[in-house]
Amino acid sequence: MARKPYQWPADGKPAVIQQHSVAKHDVLRAYLVDYIQTLVVSPQQEELRLTLVDGFAGGGIYVHDVTRQTVYGSPFAFLQSATAAAELLNRGRQRPLQMNIDYFFVELDGNAYASLKRTLIEQGYGARIGQDIHLFNSAFEDQSASILQFISKKSPRAGRSIFLLDQYGYAEVPTAQIRGIFEALPAAEVLLTFNVDSFLTYANDSAATKKTLADIGIPDVLRDRTIEDIKRNEKDWRLYIQSCLYRELVEACGARYYTLFFIRTEGHGDYWLVHLSQHPRARDVMARVHWSKNNHFIHYGGAGIDMFRVLGYSADRDRAFTGQGAFGFLFDDIAGESSVKSLMTQLPQLIYAHDEGLSFGELFATTCNLSPADSARYKEALEQLVQHKEIVIVAPDGARRLKASTITDKDQLLPAAQKTFLGF
Repeated sequence: MARKPYQWPADGKPAVIQQHSVAKHDVLRAYLVDYIQTLVVSPQQEELRLTLVDGFAGGGIYVHDVTRQTVYGSPFAFLQSATAAAELLNRGRQRPLQMNIDYFFVELDGNAYASLKRTLIEQGYGARIGQDIHLFNSAFEDQSASILQFISKKSPRAGRSIFLLDQYGYAEVPTAQIRGIFEALPAAEVLLTFNVDSFLTYANDSAATKKTLADIGIPDVLRDRTIEDIKRNEKDWRLYIQSCLYRELVEACGARYYTLFFIRTEGHGDYWLVHLSQHPRARDVMARVHWSKNNHFIHYGGAGIDMFRVLGYSADRDRAFTGQGAFGFLFDDIAGESSVKSLMTQLPQLIYAHDEGLSFGELFATTCNLSPADSARYKEALEQLVQHKEIVIVAPDGARRLKASTITDKDQLLPAAQKTFLGF
Protein backbone atom coordinates (compact mmCIF):
# COMPACT_ATOMS: atom_id res chain seq x y z
CA MET A 1 0.00 0.00 0.00
CA ALA A 2 2.92 2.39 0.62
CA ARG A 3 5.31 3.82 -1.91
CA LYS A 4 8.16 1.41 -2.54
CA PRO A 5 11.24 1.98 -0.35
CA TYR A 6 14.48 2.88 -2.05
CA GLN A 7 16.53 -0.16 -2.97
CA TRP A 8 20.10 -0.15 -1.68
CA PRO A 9 22.23 -2.82 -3.41
CA ALA A 10 24.76 -4.73 -1.34
CA ASP A 11 27.48 -3.79 -3.83
CA GLY A 12 27.41 -0.17 -2.64
CA LYS A 13 25.77 1.35 -5.70
CA PRO A 14 23.45 4.29 -4.95
CA ALA A 15 19.68 3.99 -5.05
CA VAL A 16 17.70 5.70 -7.80
CA ILE A 17 15.87 8.88 -6.78
CA GLN A 18 12.95 10.63 -8.48
CA GLN A 19 12.54 14.37 -8.97
CA HIS A 20 9.81 14.82 -6.36
CA SER A 21 12.20 13.53 -3.68
CA VAL A 22 14.89 15.91 -4.94
CA ALA A 23 12.32 18.70 -4.59
CA LYS A 24 11.63 17.62 -1.01
CA HIS A 25 15.34 17.90 -0.16
CA ASP A 26 15.43 21.31 -1.82
CA VAL A 27 12.56 22.46 0.40
CA LEU A 28 14.29 21.04 3.49
CA ARG A 29 17.46 23.00 2.72
CA ALA A 30 15.57 26.25 2.16
CA TYR A 31 13.59 25.83 5.37
CA LEU A 32 16.60 25.00 7.52
CA VAL A 33 18.71 27.91 6.26
CA ASP A 34 15.87 30.37 6.91
CA TYR A 35 14.69 28.95 10.21
CA ILE A 36 18.10 28.52 11.83
CA GLN A 37 18.65 32.24 11.28
CA THR A 38 15.44 33.08 13.16
CA LEU A 39 16.76 31.26 16.24
CA VAL A 40 19.41 33.95 16.76
CA VAL A 41 17.43 36.82 18.23
CA SER A 42 20.29 39.11 19.24
CA PRO A 43 23.76 40.02 17.92
CA GLN A 44 24.97 39.36 21.47
CA GLN A 45 23.84 35.72 21.41
CA GLU A 46 26.94 33.57 21.68
CA GLU A 47 25.61 30.06 21.09
CA LEU A 48 22.85 28.30 19.18
CA ARG A 49 21.74 24.93 20.52
CA LEU A 50 19.85 22.71 18.11
CA THR A 51 19.37 19.02 17.35
CA LEU A 52 18.48 17.76 13.87
CA VAL A 53 16.99 14.27 13.57
CA ASP A 54 16.51 12.27 10.37
CA GLY A 55 14.40 9.27 11.32
CA PHE A 56 14.51 7.57 7.88
CA ALA A 57 17.92 8.76 6.72
CA GLY A 58 18.49 6.49 3.71
CA GLY A 59 21.87 5.80 2.17
CA GLY A 60 22.95 9.40 1.69
CA ILE A 61 23.72 9.17 -2.04
CA TYR A 62 21.50 8.58 -5.06
CA VAL A 63 21.48 8.72 -8.83
CA HIS A 64 18.73 10.78 -10.47
CA ASP A 65 16.36 8.56 -12.45
CA VAL A 66 16.31 10.98 -15.43
CA THR A 67 19.52 13.00 -15.46
CA ARG A 68 21.66 10.18 -13.94
CA GLN A 69 23.46 12.83 -11.88
CA THR A 70 24.64 12.15 -8.34
CA VAL A 71 22.25 13.47 -5.68
CA TYR A 72 23.02 13.62 -1.96
CA GLY A 73 20.25 12.81 0.50
CA SER A 74 18.57 14.41 3.49
CA PRO A 75 21.47 13.94 5.97
CA PHE A 76 23.60 16.15 3.73
CA ALA A 77 20.74 18.64 3.43
CA PHE A 78 20.90 18.95 7.22
CA LEU A 79 24.68 19.29 7.35
CA GLN A 80 25.03 21.68 4.42
CA SER A 81 22.12 23.89 5.51
CA ALA A 82 23.56 24.34 8.99
CA THR A 83 26.89 25.37 7.46
CA ALA A 84 25.18 27.84 5.11
CA ALA A 85 23.13 29.34 7.94
CA ALA A 86 26.23 29.70 10.12
CA GLU A 87 28.03 31.59 7.35
CA LEU A 88 25.10 34.00 7.02
CA LEU A 89 24.77 34.48 10.77
CA ASN A 90 28.46 35.17 11.25
CA ARG A 91 28.73 37.88 8.63
CA GLY A 92 29.78 41.06 10.39
CA ARG A 93 30.00 39.48 13.85
CA GLN A 94 33.12 40.19 15.86
CA ARG A 95 32.79 36.95 17.82
CA PRO A 96 31.67 33.94 15.77
CA LEU A 97 28.42 32.34 16.86
CA GLN A 98 28.99 28.89 18.32
CA MET A 99 26.85 26.37 16.42
CA ASN A 100 26.10 23.66 18.98
CA ILE A 101 24.23 21.30 16.64
CA ASP A 102 23.89 17.54 17.00
CA TYR A 103 22.72 15.31 14.16
CA PHE A 104 20.94 11.99 14.57
CA PHE A 105 20.71 9.85 11.42
CA VAL A 106 18.64 6.70 11.87
CA GLU A 107 18.31 4.07 9.12
CA LEU A 108 16.91 0.56 9.44
CA ASP A 109 18.14 -0.98 6.17
CA GLY A 110 21.63 -2.42 6.60
CA ASN A 111 22.80 -1.67 3.07
CA ALA A 112 21.51 1.90 3.26
CA TYR A 113 23.17 2.43 6.64
CA ALA A 114 26.50 1.19 5.28
CA SER A 115 26.14 3.49 2.27
CA LEU A 116 25.36 6.49 4.49
CA LYS A 117 28.34 5.90 6.75
CA ARG A 118 30.66 5.39 3.79
CA THR A 119 29.37 8.52 2.04
CA LEU A 120 29.75 10.66 5.17
CA ILE A 121 33.38 9.57 5.41
CA GLU A 122 33.99 10.20 1.70
CA GLN A 123 32.50 13.70 2.00
CA GLY A 124 34.79 14.64 4.88
CA TYR A 125 32.48 14.07 7.86
CA GLY A 126 34.17 10.90 9.17
CA ALA A 127 35.88 12.54 12.15
CA ARG A 128 32.54 13.87 13.38
CA ILE A 129 30.83 10.46 13.53
CA GLY A 130 30.40 9.66 17.20
CA GLN A 131 30.95 13.32 18.10
CA ASP A 132 28.14 15.58 16.82
CA ILE A 133 26.98 13.08 14.15
CA HIS A 134 25.20 10.10 15.69
CA LEU A 135 24.45 7.12 13.41
CA PHE A 136 22.03 4.28 14.17
CA ASN A 137 21.31 1.16 12.14
CA SER A 138 17.86 0.83 13.64
CA ALA A 139 14.17 1.66 13.31
CA PHE A 140 13.35 5.21 14.38
CA GLU A 141 10.77 4.02 16.89
CA ASP A 142 13.50 2.03 18.70
CA GLN A 143 15.72 5.12 19.06
CA SER A 144 13.05 7.75 19.65
CA ALA A 145 13.05 7.61 23.46
CA SER A 146 16.84 7.90 23.78
CA ILE A 147 16.95 10.76 21.27
CA LEU A 148 14.27 12.66 23.19
CA GLN A 149 16.23 12.13 26.40
CA PHE A 150 19.43 13.43 24.78
CA ILE A 151 17.68 16.57 23.52
CA SER A 152 16.00 17.20 26.87
CA LYS A 153 19.36 17.13 28.63
CA LYS A 154 21.03 19.29 25.99
CA SER A 155 18.28 21.95 25.93
CA PRO A 156 16.27 21.47 29.13
CA ARG A 157 14.17 24.63 28.73
CA ALA A 158 12.59 23.86 25.38
CA GLY A 159 14.36 21.09 23.48
CA ARG A 160 14.98 23.02 20.26
CA SER A 161 14.98 20.36 17.53
CA ILE A 162 13.73 19.45 14.07
CA PHE A 163 12.64 15.91 13.19
CA LEU A 164 12.44 14.79 9.56
CA LEU A 165 10.21 11.71 9.42
CA ASP A 166 10.17 10.78 5.74
CA GLN A 167 8.19 7.57 6.10
CA TYR A 168 7.65 5.36 3.06
CA GLY A 169 3.87 5.31 3.40
CA TYR A 170 1.62 6.61 6.16
CA ALA A 171 1.75 4.26 9.14
CA GLU A 172 5.44 3.97 10.07
CA VAL A 173 5.16 6.99 12.38
CA PRO A 174 1.98 6.80 14.50
CA THR A 175 0.47 10.10 15.58
CA ALA A 176 1.01 9.10 19.23
CA GLN A 177 4.76 9.07 18.61
CA ILE A 178 4.67 12.61 17.19
CA ARG A 179 2.48 13.77 20.05
CA GLY A 180 5.08 12.31 22.42
CA ILE A 181 7.79 14.41 20.75
CA PHE A 182 5.83 17.61 21.37
CA GLU A 183 4.99 16.66 24.94
CA ALA A 184 8.67 16.05 25.72
CA LEU A 185 10.09 18.93 23.65
CA PRO A 186 7.94 22.09 23.51
CA ALA A 187 10.16 23.73 20.87
CA ALA A 188 10.41 20.71 18.58
CA GLU A 189 9.27 20.69 14.97
CA VAL A 190 8.33 17.73 12.81
CA LEU A 191 8.44 17.39 9.04
CA LEU A 192 6.33 14.38 8.09
CA THR A 193 5.52 12.82 4.73
CA PHE A 194 2.16 11.12 4.28
CA ASN A 195 1.32 9.24 1.09
CA VAL A 196 -2.30 10.26 0.63
CA ASP A 197 -2.59 8.98 -2.92
CA SER A 198 -1.49 5.50 -1.95
CA PHE A 199 -3.96 5.42 0.93
CA LEU A 200 -6.84 6.53 -1.29
CA THR A 201 -5.94 4.04 -4.01
CA TYR A 202 -6.09 1.03 -1.72
CA ALA A 203 -8.54 2.12 1.00
CA ASN A 204 -11.77 0.17 1.33
CA ASP A 205 -14.05 -1.07 4.09
CA SER A 206 -11.90 -4.08 4.88
CA ALA A 207 -10.42 -4.96 8.23
CA ALA A 208 -6.97 -4.17 6.80
CA THR A 209 -7.90 -0.51 6.13
CA LYS A 210 -9.43 -0.18 9.58
CA LYS A 211 -6.25 -1.59 11.11
CA THR A 212 -4.13 0.86 9.11
CA LEU A 213 -6.16 3.81 10.42
CA ALA A 214 -5.87 2.47 13.94
CA ASP A 215 -2.10 2.04 13.52
CA ILE A 216 -1.78 5.66 12.36
CA GLY A 217 -3.84 6.74 15.38
CA ILE A 218 -6.91 8.09 13.59
CA PRO A 219 -9.43 5.21 13.78
CA ASP A 220 -12.53 7.44 13.60
CA VAL A 221 -11.35 9.61 10.73
CA LEU A 222 -14.43 8.97 8.53
CA ARG A 223 -16.94 9.74 11.31
CA ASP A 224 -18.69 6.35 11.10
CA ARG A 225 -19.21 6.62 7.33
CA THR A 226 -18.09 3.75 5.14
CA ILE A 227 -15.75 4.30 2.22
CA GLU A 228 -18.35 2.70 -0.05
CA ASP A 229 -20.90 5.27 1.10
CA ILE A 230 -18.48 8.15 0.54
CA LYS A 231 -17.57 6.94 -2.95
CA ARG A 232 -21.23 6.55 -3.84
CA ASN A 233 -22.49 9.89 -2.49
CA GLU A 234 -19.61 12.39 -2.70
CA LYS A 235 -18.96 13.82 -6.15
CA ASP A 236 -15.23 14.15 -5.41
CA TRP A 237 -14.76 11.41 -2.85
CA ARG A 238 -10.97 11.61 -2.88
CA LEU A 239 -11.01 15.24 -1.80
CA TYR A 240 -13.67 14.47 0.80
CA ILE A 241 -11.48 11.80 2.42
CA GLN A 242 -8.46 14.10 2.21
CA SER A 243 -10.37 16.75 4.17
CA CYS A 244 -11.19 14.18 6.86
CA LEU A 245 -7.60 12.94 6.98
CA TYR A 246 -6.00 16.36 7.37
CA ARG A 247 -8.17 17.36 10.33
CA GLU A 248 -7.69 14.13 12.24
CA LEU A 249 -3.98 13.89 11.44
CA VAL A 250 -2.95 17.31 12.73
CA GLU A 251 -5.18 17.09 15.80
CA ALA A 252 -3.89 13.65 16.73
CA CYS A 253 -0.27 14.83 16.42
CA GLY A 254 -0.84 17.55 19.01
CA ALA A 255 0.77 20.44 17.11
CA ARG A 256 -0.62 23.96 17.47
CA TYR A 257 0.64 25.14 14.06
CA TYR A 258 1.03 23.38 10.76
CA THR A 259 1.27 23.55 6.99
CA LEU A 260 -0.06 20.66 4.97
CA PHE A 261 0.40 20.78 1.20
CA PHE A 262 1.19 18.35 -1.58
CA ILE A 263 4.61 17.81 -3.10
CA ARG A 264 4.02 18.06 -6.84
CA THR A 265 4.77 14.98 -8.93
CA GLU A 266 4.43 15.35 -12.69
CA GLY A 267 2.30 18.46 -12.18
CA HIS A 268 0.08 17.00 -9.45
CA GLY A 269 0.52 15.91 -5.87
CA ASP A 270 0.28 12.46 -4.37
CA TYR A 271 1.76 12.93 -0.90
CA TRP A 272 1.70 15.57 1.78
CA LEU A 273 4.71 17.30 3.24
CA VAL A 274 3.37 18.17 6.69
CA HIS A 275 5.15 20.70 8.91
CA LEU A 276 4.13 20.60 12.57
CA SER A 277 5.26 23.01 15.28
CA GLN A 278 4.16 24.85 18.41
CA HIS A 279 5.05 28.38 17.30
CA PRO A 280 3.57 30.62 14.56
CA ARG A 281 7.04 31.88 13.62
CA ALA A 282 8.10 28.38 12.56
CA ARG A 283 4.87 27.99 10.62
CA ASP A 284 5.48 31.29 8.83
CA VAL A 285 9.00 30.32 7.79
CA MET A 286 7.68 27.12 6.21
CA ALA A 287 4.86 29.02 4.50
CA ARG A 288 7.45 31.38 2.98
CA VAL A 289 9.32 28.36 1.63
CA HIS A 290 6.13 27.08 -0.01
CA TRP A 291 5.84 30.37 -1.88
CA SER A 292 9.53 30.66 -2.76
CA LYS A 293 9.62 27.04 -3.99
CA ASN A 294 6.21 27.22 -5.64
CA ASN A 295 7.07 24.81 -8.46
CA HIS A 296 7.36 22.05 -5.83
CA PHE A 297 3.90 22.39 -4.23
CA ILE A 298 0.21 22.23 -5.00
CA HIS A 299 -2.85 22.81 -2.78
CA TYR A 300 -6.43 21.69 -3.44
CA GLY A 301 -8.22 24.10 -1.12
CA GLY A 302 -9.11 27.77 -0.97
CA ALA A 303 -6.99 30.92 -0.95
CA GLY A 304 -8.19 32.70 2.19
CA ILE A 305 -8.51 31.75 5.86
CA ASP A 306 -10.88 28.83 5.33
CA MET A 307 -8.78 26.92 2.83
CA PHE A 308 -9.78 23.44 3.97
CA ARG A 309 -13.49 24.09 4.35
CA VAL A 310 -13.96 23.52 0.64
CA LEU A 311 -12.36 20.10 0.46
CA GLY A 312 -14.93 17.50 -0.47
CA TYR A 313 -17.68 19.94 -1.37
CA SER A 314 -17.48 20.52 -5.09
CA ALA A 315 -19.62 23.67 -5.38
CA ASP A 316 -17.60 25.57 -2.80
CA ARG A 317 -14.37 24.13 -4.17
CA ASP A 318 -15.18 25.40 -7.66
CA ARG A 319 -15.69 28.90 -6.27
CA ALA A 320 -12.49 28.66 -4.26
CA PHE A 321 -10.51 27.83 -7.40
CA THR A 322 -11.75 30.90 -9.29
CA GLY A 323 -8.68 32.55 -10.80
CA GLN A 324 -6.34 29.78 -9.68
CA GLY A 325 -6.22 27.63 -12.78
CA ALA A 326 -7.57 24.19 -13.53
CA PHE A 327 -5.18 22.24 -11.33
CA GLY A 328 -5.60 23.99 -7.99
CA PHE A 329 -3.55 26.43 -6.00
CA LEU A 330 0.03 26.55 -7.26
CA PHE A 331 1.63 29.18 -4.94
CA ASP A 332 2.38 31.32 -7.99
CA ASP A 333 1.63 34.99 -8.73
CA ILE A 334 -2.00 34.24 -9.55
CA ALA A 335 -2.42 32.34 -6.28
CA GLY A 336 -0.70 35.17 -4.41
CA GLU A 337 -3.12 37.74 -5.80
CA SER A 338 -6.02 35.46 -4.95
CA SER A 339 -4.77 35.06 -1.37
CA VAL A 340 -4.42 38.81 -0.82
CA LYS A 341 -7.84 39.46 -2.32
CA SER A 342 -9.47 36.79 -0.12
CA LEU A 343 -7.74 38.12 2.99
CA MET A 344 -8.92 41.65 2.20
CA THR A 345 -12.48 40.33 2.26
CA GLN A 346 -12.16 38.18 5.37
CA LEU A 347 -9.82 40.04 7.74
CA PRO A 348 -12.01 43.14 8.30
CA GLN A 349 -14.73 40.93 9.80
CA LEU A 350 -12.25 39.64 12.38
CA ILE A 351 -10.86 43.10 13.12
CA TYR A 352 -14.33 44.70 13.42
CA ALA A 353 -15.26 42.07 15.99
CA HIS A 354 -12.67 43.65 18.35
CA ASP A 355 -13.61 47.27 19.02
CA GLU A 356 -10.53 47.60 21.20
CA GLY A 357 -8.41 46.13 18.41
CA LEU A 358 -6.22 43.07 18.21
CA SER A 359 -2.53 42.74 17.52
CA PHE A 360 -1.15 41.55 14.23
CA GLY A 361 0.60 38.75 16.08
CA GLU A 362 -2.70 37.55 17.53
CA LEU A 363 -4.50 37.81 14.21
CA PHE A 364 -1.84 35.78 12.42
CA ALA A 365 -1.42 33.18 15.17
CA THR A 366 -5.16 32.48 15.38
CA THR A 367 -5.80 32.19 11.64
CA CYS A 368 -2.57 31.12 9.88
CA ASN A 369 -3.32 27.38 10.05
CA LEU A 370 -6.42 28.02 7.95
CA SER A 371 -4.65 29.85 5.13
CA PRO A 372 -1.95 29.11 2.54
CA ALA A 373 -0.76 32.73 3.00
CA ASP A 374 2.39 33.69 4.82
CA SER A 375 2.71 36.79 7.00
CA ALA A 376 3.96 38.88 4.06
CA ARG A 377 0.67 38.34 2.21
CA TYR A 378 -1.32 39.08 5.37
CA LYS A 379 0.56 42.36 5.66
CA GLU A 380 0.02 43.17 2.01
CA ALA A 381 -3.74 42.71 2.47
CA LEU A 382 -3.68 44.91 5.58
CA GLU A 383 -1.77 47.65 3.76
CA GLN A 384 -4.45 47.74 1.09
CA LEU A 385 -7.19 47.83 3.75
CA VAL A 386 -5.47 50.86 5.29
CA GLN A 387 -5.36 52.53 1.89
CA HIS A 388 -9.09 51.84 1.44
CA LYS A 389 -9.69 53.34 4.92
CA GLU A 390 -11.21 50.09 6.17
CA ILE A 391 -8.82 49.77 9.13
CA VAL A 392 -6.08 51.65 10.94
CA ILE A 393 -2.87 50.12 12.27
CA VAL A 394 -1.30 51.68 15.35
CA ALA A 395 2.22 50.97 16.60
CA PRO A 396 2.96 50.64 20.35
CA ASP A 397 4.30 54.24 20.33
CA GLY A 398 1.11 55.54 18.73
CA ALA A 399 2.47 55.95 15.21
CA ARG A 400 0.26 54.92 12.28
CA ARG A 401 1.47 52.09 10.05
CA LEU A 402 0.85 52.68 6.37
CA LYS A 403 3.15 50.14 4.69
CA ALA A 404 3.23 46.35 4.90
CA SER A 405 6.98 46.35 5.50
CA THR A 406 6.59 48.28 8.77
CA ILE A 407 3.90 46.11 10.43
CA THR A 408 5.07 44.21 13.53
CA ASP A 409 3.47 41.61 15.80
CA LYS A 410 2.67 44.16 18.52
CA ASP A 411 0.90 46.63 16.23
CA GLN A 412 -2.82 47.02 16.94
CA LEU A 413 -5.36 46.56 14.14
CA LEU A 414 -8.44 48.74 14.66
CA PRO A 415 -11.66 49.39 12.76
CA ALA A 416 -11.61 52.64 10.85
CA ALA A 417 -14.03 55.35 11.93
CA GLN A 418 -16.10 54.79 8.81
CA LYS A 419 -16.74 51.07 8.37
CA THR A 420 -17.41 50.14 4.77
CA PHE A 421 -16.87 46.45 4.13
CA LEU A 422 -15.11 46.04 0.81
CA GLY A 423 -17.04 44.26 -1.86
CA PHE A 424 -15.05 42.00 -4.17
